[in-house]
Amino acid sequence: MNNPYIRFSMILALTLLIGIGVGYSVKNSSAAESVQKASLTERSSVSQELNAAAKQSSYTPQDDLANSRRNAITRAVERISPAVVGINVIEVRTVRDPISPFFNDPFFRQFFGDRTYKQEVKGLGSGFIISPDGYIVTNDHVAGNATSVTITLPGGKQHRAEVIGSDGLTDVCLLKIDGKDLPYVSLGNSDDIVIGEWSIAFGNPFGLFEINDKPTVTVGVISSVGMNLGNLNNRFYRDMIETDAAINGGNSGGPLVNSNGEVIGMNTLIYTGGQSSTYVGYGFAIPINKVSKIVAELKRKGKVTRDVATGFDAQTVDGRIARYFRLTKAEGIIVSEIEENGPAERAGLKVGDIIIQANGEKVNSDQDFLSVLVDANPGDTMKLKVYREGKYVEINLKLGKSS
Repeated sequence: MNNPYIRFSMILALTLLIGIGVGYSVKNSSAAESVQKASLTERSSVSQELNAAAKQSSYTPQDDLANSRRNAITRAVERISPAVVGINVIEVRTVRDPISPFFNDPFFRQFFGDRTYKQEVKGLGSGFIISPDGYIVTNDHVAGNATSVTITLPGGKQHRAEVIGSDGLTDVCLLKIDGKDLPYVSLGNSDDIVIGEWSIAFGNPFGLFEINDKPTVTVGVISSVGMNLGNLNNRFYRDMIETDAAINGGNSGGPLVNSNGEVIGMNTLIYTGGQSSTYVGYGFAIPINKVSKIVAELKRKGKVTRDVATGFDAQTVDGRIARYFRLTKAEGIIVSEIEENGPAERAGLKVGDIIIQANGEKVNSDQDFLSVLVDANPGDTMKLKVYREGKYVEINLKLGKSS
């Protein structure tokens, strides 16, 4: 170690090692710094992109959000609502004295007379405009007997309406207000209804139209079609459309609409289940094809003329008649008289024939048969299923015109 050359070599080697270590340390530090800078740059870029996206999102118009909620139903509502009206009516009805109910008994009426008086009764309902000049359709039970009719348009403007004509048997009424270029509905085809498709009911339930001057809207589906409800309050409801869109008092006369914005029926009845007078699940509408047919005649003549002739008289089959003819149950109507040279005789009907079906519909009473005749015209052929002498026969009855 006292050799100066050896000592110098060791010092030089140590210096080189220290230099290499310092250089490596500086290099790693620089690399780390570069990585850190790159990481910060990348994070800054991502942050800028997110901020830009957030700014872009915040600048999206509010209408875009509204448009994302629009669909066939909302478009149909927007299309039909301007043509739906609220109807307020006043009727004059004959009312019996409620304080003295025993006066209703014929025995007391012979001494005290018929204790009745006239009373003004207010009612409400719905309707829809079918032409730009102000023709409006509603139910007969809404406005058919009204002495005063007030129409409220969406927005609150009111008009006095004239009853052009009304048909009690089919429950259709035609009104008219003075107007020009009024919004009106588009009529669909009720023979083309699909069970399960969307249905939209418009109207004035409980008079809510008067609160905000626009119709109430409920949505459901078409539950069934071709529903024959028979004779209710001297009105014949046949081929009715059934829907679970909520219908309540005041909805009568309003339109039932499909998702294309076309009127397919007129809301008329609700099913209450005998528990209340409010909606509990199902409502019924008159098919618009039938409504259109009645309205056309009301517009021409102010009434519907039914001059169909069958050429026979009949009565409902009761239990006694059923046993006599050995029927398994009391059903149908039995022909009691045949008009000479009339439609029935020409078709081959005989006294004692029991009509079980008419145009494929069951006939359990004379009212059932009359309900089929309501929609018939002179010249139509009615297909009858008849029970005769223990056998069933088919008879085609060509309806005549009553004199």
